[in-house]
Amino acid sequence: MVHMKKAAVALTLLSSTFISTQAMAEIEWGTDFNIGVLSEYHFRGIVQNSTATANGGVDITADGFYGGVWAADVEDGLEIDVYGGYGYEFESGFSLGVGVTKYEYTGDFDTAYDEINFSAGYGFLSVEYTLGERDGEGDPDDAYTFLGLTASGDNFYATFGTFGGDYDGHYTEVGYGASYEGFDFGIAVIASNSALDGDESVYFSVSKSFSL
Repeated sequence: MVHMKKAAVALTLLSSTFISTQAMAEIEWGTDFNIGVLSEYHFRGIVQNSTATANGGVDITADGFYGGVWAADVEDGLEIDVYGGYGYEFESGFSLGVGVTKYEYTGDFDTAYDEINFSAGYGFLSVEYTLGERDGEGDPDDAYTFLGLTASGDNFYATFGTFGGDYDGHYTEVGYGASYEGFDFGIAVIASNSALDGDESVYFSVSKSFSL
């Protein structure tokens, strides 16, 4: 498996090369902020906080490149995600993306994770494939994969996700989202097998995004 740090360096070099060759062109920058509340916080079928969770972040985009920071309250402290990557959509509507993500925690809830994220989509279908490592405490790092398949349309979505490598387990999530008066509202049902939480939950979300 390619080490996460090497992958992050490679992605940074790719970004730098692309931007330098396009230096004479006008780059369209965008900055978006988001804040929200979740009645429960689940990530890939695993509960991170079983009570109401506040979250927020900022994203910067520039001609297909993106980077951002997002934070959320977990059972002990904060989860802080730092990510970046590049995505491109062809004229046919087929899209591809590659990025890196680092998950950090301020408390004792969990240790850090590093990931390389690949994505593709066409029409109402999209797929995510992730290579990840967990920073162990005195033990060799855990290596894992994650595969997620999502179908979406008319404000509904359905996702099936499954882990591989040193981890296992799978989950299914079905949800609906709508916007009203500048706010985004959502409801989802999530069910995971015994290798994850082995439970079913219904959670609600409300969020707001704004740009500068």
